[in-house]
Amino acid sequence: MKFQIPNSKSQISFKSQIPMIKTCKFGVSVIGIWSLLGIWCLVLGISSVHAQEGNLAAWNKLVIEAKTSQDLYAPLEAIKEFYFKNNKYSDFVDYLKSLAQKKKSAEPFVNYYRALARYQHLKYLEEKQLWDEYFSQGNAYRNELTEGCKMAIAATTGQEPLHIYARLLLWQFHKDQHDSFEESALSDLVVSAIEYSARAKDFKPIKEVADKFFVYKEKGRSKEFYKIYAQKLITSQMPDTELAKAASKFYQEGNLDLSENIYDAYIDRVSKTLPKEELIRVLTEIASIFAYKDEGPSDPFYAEKIFKKLEDKAGKEAFDQEVMYLRGFNLEKAKEYPQAKAVFDSLALRFPKSTHLDEVIFKSGLISAYVLRDKDKAKEYFGKLAQREKNFTAQAVSGLYQLGLLSQWEEDSNAARNFYNRLLDVAAGNFSDTVALARERLKEIEESKPIEYNLKTFLDLSLKKENAGYDMSKIDLRSQPYQVKRKQRVSVDSTAHTAPTGCMHIELQYLWSGHLGKAQTPLASQAEFETSYSSSGTKEINLVVVSPTGIIDRSLDIVDIH
Repeated sequence: MKFQIPNSKSQISFKSQIPMIKTCKFGVSVIGIWSLLGIWCLVLGISSVHAQEGNLAAWNKLVIEAKTSQDLYAPLEAIKEFYFKNNKYSDFVDYLKSLAQKKKSAEPFVNYYRALARYQHLKYLEEKQLWDEYFSQGNAYRNELTEGCKMAIAATTGQEPLHIYARLLLWQFHKDQHDSFEESALSDLVVSAIEYSARAKDFKPIKEVADKFFVYKEKGRSKEFYKIYAQKLITSQMPDTELAKAASKFYQEGNLDLSENIYDAYIDRVSKTLPKEELIRVLTEIASIFAYKDEGPSDPFYAEKIFKKLEDKAGKEAFDQEVMYLRGFNLEKAKEYPQAKAVFDSLALRFPKSTHLDEVIFKSGLISAYVLRDKDKAKEYFGKLAQREKNFTAQAVSGLYQLGLLSQWEEDSNAARNFYNRLLDVAAGNFSDTVALARERLKEIEESKPIEYNLKTFLDLSLKKENAGYDMSKIDLRSQPYQVKRKQRVSVDSTAHTAPTGCMHIELQYLWSGHLGKAQTPLASQAEFETSYSSSGTKEINLVVVSPTGIIDRSLDIVDIH
């Protein structure tokens, strides 16, 4: 049986393609190079058409000769892809109707794929805004869709993959329509998928259900079915190496829930069999994969879970300075500041010559002052950085600024002035971001003015014991990226979590302060802004959010400039 490609011609005349032949002065007959190329492309196109016709015929032969329903999936998927690729949905439906007459056993598949073709057809018409066909044929296509799904469901048992695919498609359709059948279709799908998964040998439909739930933001159900799918893979006695490859593959696809479930099972297995040194390597690698990064998928909380496993299995000695820094940085970006400080302290103690030393000491000082409300402890950290006589790093210069700022807040103007002036001396024309802040503070002291309002408000909320209720839980403050080069753009945005107010819109004020770089001080109406920094170092970004009824909360973010 020969298949004809939709809208293609079985015979093509070359006559009109060949121009008049001319002879040039070199004696060469010239058809015209571009014309020859055109003819050659046409020949290739015809060859491609014949190749596609041949494939279609071969796939159809497999369908006709299929002995079991399982044998129908692969060739029908290939035929579907051929028609869908060319947006020939009605032609595919015609093919399916023809198939139903030739092979009665394929009827459930015919009904499902007919429904799928109309689903994709409607999507295509919407996307291309082909409204004439959409409005004239839309209801007919919808009826064909629902009828096809229901017939496929009725003709199959709950243990057949096609049954699950048909229920999934029917739910998608009702979900897209937001109609009254959405909830019942969802309930039927969940029940059928759970029953199917109990005895399934083909795990693909379970993952398809989980994937669709994920796309439609049904996160709880998505996680449930990813977990079931992962468990099926695990209990299938897949070798450890293949299990690790599967977990890595799903991570690369951005499917973190599924990847984490499989990695958990993999870790449980290898923890009982691998030598200690090899287990340390495996756990370190997995934690590093999921640790916070500016680009690519990450899950800082899962990374910390694996870091804890590493510590439990092999002790703190399993962490070299780079892994320890990564763990602390990961906790910092997860806003788990006290835990990050504990790791930074341990790194400073174990590796006193670490290249990260000044950075982790400075960050421990920031966390002590503005998260833990312990300014005396903060002064110890900043004091360690300020003690050196030469080779001042960016963090050591910022440590002097923080010592001056804390002294100024305590109204010890002399001490503050001394710290700021020393900063200007040791900066020696460098560290322009911090130098600019120190000059602002010195001007306030010389003119007997209070600390700039936004900054003073942040300091009061962070350091006064009576303001302990402002615990940074009501503001989500994030920067992107967190590790950047000088003059590279940094985007900062915030979300304040306020109580519901019905339809009323609340005007919030955003009091920005700290190391804000090129942006200086954004407007009070700005919940987000973009900036860049002209000098390297660790930059703290402070925020207080105020509503008409009072202060909502404060927050802190930390960006590293290299």
